Amino acid sequence: MIPIIHIDDYKYDLPEGRIAKYPLPERDSSKLLRYEGGKVEEYVFKDIPGLLPKDSMMVFNETKVVPARMHFQRESGAHIEIFCLEPIDPPEYNTSFAAVGKCSWKCVIGNAKKWKGDVLSLSNPENDVSVSQMDLKASLIERDGQTGTVEFRWNGDYPFSRVLEICGTIPIPPYLNRDTEAIDLERYQTLYAKIRGSVAAPTAGLHFTTRVLDGIKDRGIEIDNVCLHVGAGTFLPVKSRDVSEHPMHREPFAVSLDLLRKLRDKKTSLIAVGTTSVRTLESLYYVGVSCIEDGCPSDVRQWAPYDRDYPYSTEEAIDAIIKYLEDNGMTELRAGTRIIIVPGFKFRLVDVLVTNFHQPESTLILLISAFVGGDWKTIYDYALQHDFRFLSYGDSSLLFRSDIAIGS
Repeated sequence: MIPIIHIDDYKYDLPEGRIAKYPLPERDSSKLLRYEGGKVEEYVFKDIPGLLPKDSMMVFNETKVVPARMHFQRESGAHIEIFCLEPIDPPEYNTSFAAVGKCSWKCVIGNAKKWKGDVLSLSNPENDVSVSQMDLKASLIERDGQTGTVEFRWNGDYPFSRVLEICGTIPIPPYLNRDTEAIDLERYQTLYAKIRGSVAAPTAGLHFTTRVLDGIKDRGIEIDNVCLHVGAGTFLPVKSRDVSEHPMHREPFAVSLDLLRKLRDKKTSLIAVGTTSVRTLESLYYVGVSCIEDGCPSDVRQWAPYDRDYPYSTEEAIDAIIKYLEDNGMTELRAGTRIIIVPGFKFRLVDVLVTNFHQPESTLILLISAFVGGDWKTIYDYALQHDFRFLSYGDSSLLFRSDIAIGS
């Protein structure tokens, strides 16, 4: 049954001055709030290795932000911003990034009403020679409000990944209220980012340094990765008062067979770095259900966790995915998720969460509330009263799930 949740119950006053517009000079020098069992403590992020349960497993999202925002111009002079969301032709990220000469993507189109369907040229105010030689063009294939399918064509033997590197900019969050700057090319990206595809960073990972990662390994904590490509939907506020009316956008994810085997057999705490890792890991149960009931994996629907009571254990669900992959000679699960995690959600895998401080009235606040048993205000009141910095470039928190007690 879909829970009845009013988003205005998840409102708090976030002054503009508390939004971190730029990262701190050192990634791991941010503040860290630790929450367990209603108790809040304050640390510095570089302290985190000693605060984690020993011999646990820590899972990161290794997605990489692509410079997916490009500025085009009509012959009339009107500027059109095109923000690539997901590939259409070729349909897979890796093949689309490798495409030469042309490809098409689903895009958000800024100033869409002024684009009458004519072919656009890339705006090149700096008269960069390489940009001019590439001669990137954009054609509108179809439009649906502010989004549409755009075909890109360019000269030369450049793969589309290189086209974006030359012609695009990193799409920093709109709430920073500034243009992308040189510092964002490095700092709006995790150190361990590998697989291109996100239009927003999994920001909990922005605090990790080599020093911190080494400290985590020295504590006997196993590190592994998933990949969920973060979509533009992460920036969308919940506009309807009733959360049940808010649509979650599909985000593709991948989990290795090796990690699935570890998750099935895990006896220790599972620590997720970021809400994207949580959503990936918790989606696995429902993918497993589809393997049990339908014989194959399927995407996770938004409200699947609340539809009914499921009779399967977490081990049974994960084992069903493993069996499907092994039977089909596959080494990786690829699926998509629209899962929404709200109060009342039953967590089946994740025990501890590393995450930043999120916007009021957002789906991420709902996830935090679900994770800490509704006690999100204790966490956010403390952060507001003790000068924590908020949102993507802000400070961090280490949250222990409310229904478990984990020693160190």
